[in-house]
Amino acid sequence: MAQLYFYFGAMNAGKSTTLLQASFNYRERGMQTMLWTAAVDDRAGAGRISSRIGLEAEALVFGPQTDLFAAIAQQPSDCVLVDEAQFLTAAQVDQLAAAVDRLGVPVLAYGLRTDFRGALFPGSERLLAIADKLVELKAVCACGRKATMNLRVDAEGRAVAEGAQTEIGGNDRYVAVCRRHFSEALAP
Repeated sequence: MAQLYFYFGAMNAGKSTTLLQASFNYRERGMQTMLWTAAVDDRAGAGRISSRIGLEAEALVFGPQTDLFAAIAQQPSDCVLVDEAQFLTAAQVDQLAAAVDRLGVPVLAYGLRTDFRGALFPGSERLLAIADKLVELKAVCACGRKATMNLRVDAEGRAVAEGAQTEIGGNDRYVAVCRRHFSEALAP
């Protein structure tokens, strides 16, 4: 029975690596996967999913207007895998759920739960509300605790408390930290 999964974690938790491994597992068994990534994040190149440990794959690109249900219905696959799922709209999450429920295809979505302020992304909020399975992928804070927060930093490494919710970046702009170190870094 197909289900909607949401794998979430802070930066550096291995979300893209886990997605690419899952796709490999399906393909190794002769099955077809459909990979998606957000148009807004083109750090690895448009239509590429890339992990920090060097794994990469081509992917379809979604933007806010992409009808994911229609695209999935037109190209049947054994599994749909979505990277950067925090950038999905709530309506797109509902489209993924419809693909699970009406087309019988499992959907595995991978993304951040919260932004640099500790607020939910719209796509993540909807996934947390309706996904059949929620799986937290763990990252580690410099203190050794579980990192659950994404601290945005400037070029000098100082915490940033204001700005747009979406600012694409990697280790140069974000640090995965525990809640305590997140609060301390943003304290006035």
